[in-house]
Amino acid sequence: MNRLTYTVPPAWDGKRTQEFLRIGCGLSWRMVVRLRNMDGGITVDGAVRRTIDPVRAGETVILTLPQDTLRVEPTAMPITVAFEDDMLLVVDKPPYLAVHPSAGRPEPTLANGVMAYWEARGENHSFRPVNRLDRNTSGLLLAAKNAHVTYALTRKPHKEYLALVHGVLTGEGLIDQPLRLQEGSFIAREVGEGGKESRTHWRALASDGEITLVRLWLETGRTHQIRVHMAWLGHPLLGDTLYGFEDGLLPRHGLHCARMCFTHPITGEEIDLKSPLPADMQAVLNARGIKEEL
Repeated sequence: MNRLTYTVPPAWDGKRTQEFLRIGCGLSWRMVVRLRNMDGGITVDGAVRRTIDPVRAGETVILTLPQDTLRVEPTAMPITVAFEDDMLLVVDKPPYLAVHPSAGRPEPTLANGVMAYWEARGENHSFRPVNRLDRNTSGLLLAAKNAHVTYALTRKPHKEYLALVHGVLTGEGLIDQPLRLQEGSFIAREVGEGGKESRTHWRALASDGEITLVRLWLETGRTHQIRVHMAWLGHPLLGDTLYGFEDGLLPRHGLHCARMCFTHPITGEEIDLKSPLPADMQAVLNARGIKEEL
């Protein structure tokens, strides 16, 4: 059961509990209403506190968060945890694994695996991904364990990706090109007039004269943004048959979320996590003698 504990600072003395929770603690109005209607949702020293009652400086307000109803069936699988506490989970997702179940795909997903991981530990949470990764993209993925933390993460995490692309790139640059859905497609995107503004920063790290290892970070988070922007630049990702071509070098597009930074929404701690290149991308570099400078 998730609980949040807050000590009322002097500046909030005499203010209504609902104001303290909304403004002082950053809860959504919907969450305040749910807590108000729960038995024991808001307590002070074991006594139920109404939202219209005033708070007093120094009081300890305890919130017992409602049990989430977002559930998927657990499926046991290896889960690599990069960070975890009572509120958040960051996993290092392997390639070839979808994040969430979808219609027409009966295969187990990361959500199923995380639910099994928690079930084995006797824990009961909902899996609420904050950032999404394509099925074939590997790397760090942040998930909240309850609705309040999802709401509190108003600032998305800063993410840096490593990609293997065709051709030689040197230096660094910014791709500032709008992205839109390709006509007649429900999946593929393209650079084009009328699309949503999209900005991708890139920096070349190493090359063998045929392919380049690139670090990328985003100002916007559009679907397939890196893949489309790099193809537009003339350097599609290795293995990307949707925006590039079949190259025989990788059986999936070579993209990995290698770093994630964010401010913990409850503790205020600055979290900075890194994930090494997965084996398949590293094998391509090793086979070509490319020494990355990460």
